[in-house]
Amino acid sequence: MALGTTTPALAEWRPTKPIEFVATAGPGGGTDNLARTIQSIITKHKLTDQSVIVVNKGGGSGAEGYTYGKASAGDPYKVIFGTSNTWQQPMVSKVAFKHTDFTPIAAMAQDEFLLWVKQDSPYKTVGDYLKAVAAKPGDFKMGGAQSKDTDELLTRIIEKTANVKFTYIPFKSGAEAAVQLAGGHIDSHVNNPSESLGQWRGGTQRPLCAFSPERLPKGPLITAKEGWHDVPTCVESGLDIPRFQQPRTVWLPAKVTPDQVAFYVALMKKVQATPEWKEYIERTSQTDTFLAGADFEKFMADDIERVHKVAAEQGWLVN
Repeated sequence: MALGTTTPALAEWRPTKPIEFVATAGPGGGTDNLARTIQSIITKHKLTDQSVIVVNKGGGSGAEGYTYGKASAGDPYKVIFGTSNTWQQPMVSKVAFKHTDFTPIAAMAQDEFLLWVKQDSPYKTVGDYLKAVAAKPGDFKMGGAQSKDTDELLTRIIEKTANVKFTYIPFKSGAEAAVQLAGGHIDSHVNNPSESLGQWRGGTQRPLCAFSPERLPKGPLITAKEGWHDVPTCVESGLDIPRFQQPRTVWLPAKVTPDQVAFYVALMKKVQATPEWKEYIERTSQTDTFLAGADFEKFMADDIERVHKVAAEQGWLVN
């Protein structure tokens, strides 16, 4: 090669056939909603030349989708959508995958969690409620979606932090937990904002605090006088849990190439820059974020450490 010449840049990878978005949940859930929102944005703004289809593989609390993704190693046309259950589920359930079977692309949004009580509950603050729970260990029922999953994990963290004891009641979903609280069959739950927005607006339950390091963003009022920003953080309410969030995550199978990863990271950043994404975040009352590369890896490592500690204390760990 003559002096002064340079090696031509390699062409960036681009998909040359349809892309499959694998939602590790059934139709209508948060993971499915995320996948279809991103599909719609990509299509509307023509962010890729190829079509995108969404397939639901929600069996086994998402294990079906992850197992399907694991079997697609090296295939950059399978994009898997999930949550922190990518690394949590293998810790506590006998499943045929582990999070290292996948290549992380990004965490694109965070589901917030709040502590909710019935609207006519006598407890006006977290302190009032936890004082009553402490006085009668095991008498108060905390509802949540699934067992040994995110809602029960948070419940056990509350117990340890506040030195209280709940009876945890698992339901199929946060929506079902909200119905049970409205009916007075449980005393509290830790739903995401979107899961209990209708009940708060309808006057059947209300939030005591948000497990967020700062108050949730200002937005439209939910009730006649209050919105999410009016809910105090749990720390300012005296419950020392500064942050508990569940990320909405995007993955490729293992054994894909760095330029394929780079394509999808850039694609998701383009999605996040659209007005439709902003509307999605506001509609679902999530927190906008973007973690990729080392930032995503650090978030995972920290969360794995926290989950492993609680799971070990509760006797949940599987071999």
